[in-house]
Amino acid sequence: MIEDKLPDNVTALPLRPVIVPRDAHCISRRDISDEALRVLYRLRNAGYKAFLVGGGVRDLLLGMHPKDFDVATDARPEQVRELFRNCRLIGRRFRLAHVYFSDHVIEVATFRAEDTDGEGDGNDRVIHEGRIVRDNVYGDIDDDVWRRDFTVNALYYNIADFSVVDYVGGMHDIAARSLRLIGDPVERYREDPVRMLRAVRFAAKLGFHIDPASAAPILEYGQLLEHIPGARLFEELLKLFMSTSARDSFRGLVEYRLFERLFPQTWECLQGDRDGRARRMIDLVLEATESRMAEGKPVNPAFLFAAFLWPPMRDLADEYIGHGLPAFDALQRAGDAVISQEVGRVVLPRRITRVTREIWELQPRLERCAAARAGRLVENPRFRAAYDFLLLRAAAGEPVAERAEWWTRFQSAEPGARAELRPVGDDARPPSRRRGRRGGRRRRRVEAPAE
Repeated sequence: MIEDKLPDNVTALPLRPVIVPRDAHCISRRDISDEALRVLYRLRNAGYKAFLVGGGVRDLLLGMHPKDFDVATDARPEQVRELFRNCRLIGRRFRLAHVYFSDHVIEVATFRAEDTDGEGDGNDRVIHEGRIVRDNVYGDIDDDVWRRDFTVNALYYNIADFSVVDYVGGMHDIAARSLRLIGDPVERYREDPVRMLRAVRFAAKLGFHIDPASAAPILEYGQLLEHIPGARLFEELLKLFMSTSARDSFRGLVEYRLFERLFPQTWECLQGDRDGRARRMIDLVLEATESRMAEGKPVNPAFLFAAFLWPPMRDLADEYIGHGLPAFDALQRAGDAVISQEVGRVVLPRRITRVTREIWELQPRLERCAAARAGRLVENPRFRAAYDFLLLRAAAGEPVAERAEWWTRFQSAEPGARAELRPVGDDARPPSRRRGRRGGRRRRRVEAPAE
């Protein structure tokens, strides 16, 4: 247990770093990927400082198995690239080195510092309205630690002696399961409002509580997310919801009034959700996502967004139908309107919005498709996602349970027996036979020749 290994003097923020020796923490090189170790040792052998840092150190101390490992060093990005042929430099806001292996990428960041002496070229660190829009002023580990967000993410594992370097009481906060910002919370949120989303995500993922001083400003400064590029918000949403802690992430976003900043149309529906269907749909899709992630199965983010935006789309489509628009046309127009408004806040890639629309537009066909045409509909590449969405709607309480059950029986039936399945709902009556061919003449009746 961490509590058993915690040095007595870690309980207070140190003026100098606390060095936690190898025998006082639980991190073992056996739990670090070979690729990360290769990067660490090559940097050290070249004369540079090399530390494992961030979530990888935090998760190892918690007994978890990190998927990703990040490295911090005093080597400049260009120097890192000279050491690794498989390296590529990325980013303008934060200049980083990515070292590529067959199925892993190790991110290598140069120690950052404050530009307090004015020696930068004017473009190294740029702040606009309190937000850091570029930060490439380099320093040493003593400077870098204060640029990090949470204390539990500011622990450095030193490959030189296998110790953990702790400047900010991160070991104590891990033991206390507390998420605490480094520095003044208001200033840190103003520098990067996405830290509010990260606070919710880490608290949900780790089962931590957000320190009260770090939590209080979120309610007041949530509107700062409006200044964040929508593409970056989309990436953060994937991290929040495509995880085994998706439901806790959702509850955290609601508690700190961030969900309404990201999905204002859905939030409005939740406020007037008298039958509870909208909330049940979100709970069910997040529960299913958690299960699939835990089992290592793929999750289509378009399905998630289809569920999140279905309540406002459905309400708007009903409004259009009330004004006389045909049902399918109403659904298409409502879908376009809801997605257009959402991408004004969160930029959903076209590949996501296209699949979301296809899932929605197949719903009326699934509700009314006759048995004679069901076989062709099953062959549609989006059928499975649309069928799963129909099941989700039924579980949320929409009146489509009979139809969902019929499609389940249809898929499990032998091909020869499918035609015998009696449709439900509007298709319960047998289809009338067409006379003649579409667009052609009616065939004449041929009389038997007289004898």
